[in-house]
Amino acid sequence: MEFDVTIEIPKGGRNKYEVDHETGKVYLDRYLYTSMGYPADYGYIDGTLGEDGDPLDAMVLLPESVFPGIIVRARIVGMYTMTDEAGGDDKLLCVPAGDVRWDHIKDISDVSEYELGPISHFFEHYKDLEPGKEVQPGGWVGREAAEKVAQEAIDRLAAHPHEANEPSRG
Repeated sequence: MEFDVTIEIPKGGRNKYEVDHETGKVYLDRYLYTSMGYPADYGYIDGTLGEDGDPLDAMVLLPESVFPGIIVRARIVGMYTMTDEAGGDDKLLCVPAGDVRWDHIKDISDVSEYELGPISHFFEHYKDLEPGKEVQPGGWVGREAAEKVAQEAIDRLAAHPHEANEPSRG
C-alpha cells in the first residue's frame, strides 16, 4: 500500500511542526521538552482520518533527512501502536516506494531491532517532561495490520469528512 507522506518534522528535529491542512502553511507547534530528536522523518498521510481526528501519523525511513513540507511517496511496512492524552495515536512506519534499495523491507520483521528500538524509545518518552501530556505505549505490528488501519482511516474520512480536526494555528 503506497501513499504520499507529507513530512512535518525531519529526523533529529526537536521542533514539533504542524501543517495547516487548509492553507498548507507550516507552523511551529512546540519545541519538545525532552532532549531527544525525532528518530525518523515524521509527518502524515493526507486523505486519512485517524482516531484522534487528524490525518494518520507516518514515519519514513530515509537515507538522508528532508525538510518540512516535502512529500515522499512511501509504502507501509508496519506500525507502532500507542495512545496519548487525545486517544489513539498510532504511527505508521514506511520506506520510500519505488526505490530498489528498500525493496528488501516488506514487513516490520525486515526492519532491524536497532532501527525499531530507538523509535519505540522515543515515542515512549518524548512527552515525559511536558505538562499535561502522556503516552501509553503499545508495540509494533506488521504491514497487514498497519494497512488495515490505513484503509479504515481512508474510509473514516470518506464517511465523515466534517470530523477532521481544525488546522493547528501554532
